[in-house]
Amino acid sequence: MLNRFRSPEARYARRMARIARFERPIEGPAARLSAWANMLLVDHGIFRLAYLNRHRVGQGALWRSAQPSPLDLARFRREGVRTIVSLRGGREHGSWPLQREACHRHGLKLVEFVLRSREAPSKETILSARDFFAALDYPAVMHCKSGADRAGLAATLYLILHEGRPVREAVGQLSARYGHFRFAKTGILDAFFARYLAEGEPEGLNFLTWVETRYDPEALKRDFRPGFWSDLVVDRVIRRE
Repeated sequence: MLNRFRSPEARYARRMARIARFERPIEGPAARLSAWANMLLVDHGIFRLAYLNRHRVGQGALWRSAQPSPLDLARFRREGVRTIVSLRGGREHGSWPLQREACHRHGLKLVEFVLRSREAPSKETILSARDFFAALDYPAVMHCKSGADRAGLAATLYLILHEGRPVREAVGQLSARYGHFRFAKTGILDAFFARYLAEGEPEGLNFLTWVETRYDPEALKRDFRPGFWSDLVVDRVIRRE
């Protein structure tokens, strides 16, 4: 609560300090205990021990999930997974150095494809997604924090751009089944695909052509309005990223 009353500069400085802390390698029992405590309590990893929200995407060797623990990563490797894709971007929790260390220990390739769950997707990100998925070393698991929003966006893009699925079918990856809330700020992801279905598909434009030539992220941001109560639950109660 107190963080809401700090200046933007103070919040930024604190965030940079957290990132600097967890960018360092884990050295010694005290640092390891601190990383685990942060992952479980601050990053809500204790809930993911009970349910990882892991699901297969399409027909390929790709899965979506919440942030995996080192124990999950070891299990993925035993199952034949080769690559872990982090969609989170921010490296300010103990989950990051523990994941980095576990991937190195188990021979998993760790790559990043940063997505945002509360912003209009950028053209650059969408246009780069096809090549990203084409270059992945499969089998792979991609994750965000909860496996609901950014994982849903990535899974939808994978189905459209890598498997050639219709947009109307692929958007099923953004569903309450995975914990996604379309009436909160995260609903801007649904609005993005709905805009293509309203503007691009009727004119016969394929998805990437529409993104490149017609899509206006600023207009989408202006037009989207989240529901108050749904947004309150997602941001203040569940505390999604």
